[in-house]
Amino acid sequence: MRIGPHSIAPRVILAPMAGVTDKPFRVLCKRLGAGLCVSEMTTSDPRFWTTAKSRHRMDHAGEPAPISVQIAGTVPQIMAEAARYNVDHGAQIVDINMGCPAKKVCNAWAGSALMREPELVAKILEAVVAAVDVPVTLKIRTGWDHDQRNAPLIARIAEQSGIAALAVHGRTRDQQYAGVAEYDTIAAIKAQLSIPVIANGDIDSPRKAALVLARTGCDAVMVGRAAQGRPWIFREIAHFLEHGEERAPPSLAEVRDLLLGHLEHLHAFYGEVSGVRIARKHLGWYAKDRPENVAFRAVVNRAESAEQQLRLTRDYFDALVAGVAPELPAAA
Repeated sequence: MRIGPHSIAPRVILAPMAGVTDKPFRVLCKRLGAGLCVSEMTTSDPRFWTTAKSRHRMDHAGEPAPISVQIAGTVPQIMAEAARYNVDHGAQIVDINMGCPAKKVCNAWAGSALMREPELVAKILEAVVAAVDVPVTLKIRTGWDHDQRNAPLIARIAEQSGIAALAVHGRTRDQQYAGVAEYDTIAAIKAQLSIPVIANGDIDSPRKAALVLARTGCDAVMVGRAAQGRPWIFREIAHFLEHGEERAPPSLAEVRDLLLGHLEHLHAFYGEVSGVRIARKHLGWYAKDRPENVAFRAVVNRAESAEQQLRLTRDYFDALVAGVAPELPAAA
């Protein structure tokens, strides 16, 4: 699959997720097989571009190409300026968010709320495409709710506006992340477009990825929540798509080493205080399938320094590697 001049291989993509797909996680997922990693949503409002949060979200130094940055907003010319600003700061692909279901985003008529305004959608897309020399992509849902499922219309507008690729989450906004993804709707959208279409929703295994590609005819799949605590899912999907067989899961020793490296990158990227706090959710995701998960999280979440957090995590996984039950202290 190609997005403008960029070859996306393998055809499995990390979905943009606020508070998750920061640079340390994107770099890790790219190293573990993702063909493309989309940044967490950045605001189009220039008043917030110099905040610590925005500076971290716009930091792409050393990030493997192609660099895809997602922007959100409602005013065409402001969105166009945001696109130019992000391209000037390293974006090689600009992605427009019209899929976020969060209330604070939709209440401002951004995210998936824009799907209720097709004319405004066209103005935003045309303005952003005209503003930059890099490919512009779009992420949508199947509609606002069951009675307003207008994704096929928005998809046609996207293609006519010069959008280079379209990602479709197979749910309406009111479904949030519940229910079952509508792959038939995604298939219908793919059938009517000539641009690449990416299927998103409930893709949590290599076999599910292959099934969704076969059922929808899409050019690639996008993985979101299933990558939390399991970034190696990208190489597993890529291996299955290429060879038709499942790749062995990582050993506990490899999981330990990947997690420790991830924690160190978080600490360095955000600084110790914020890095330790942000790392806690990732620690919970990595350990979520272990029987000691609750006890592990209760202890490691008390760590107030990078050294404590790394030591507790290393001791926990060292015990698992040795085949013994981890001995978790009552407090960090």
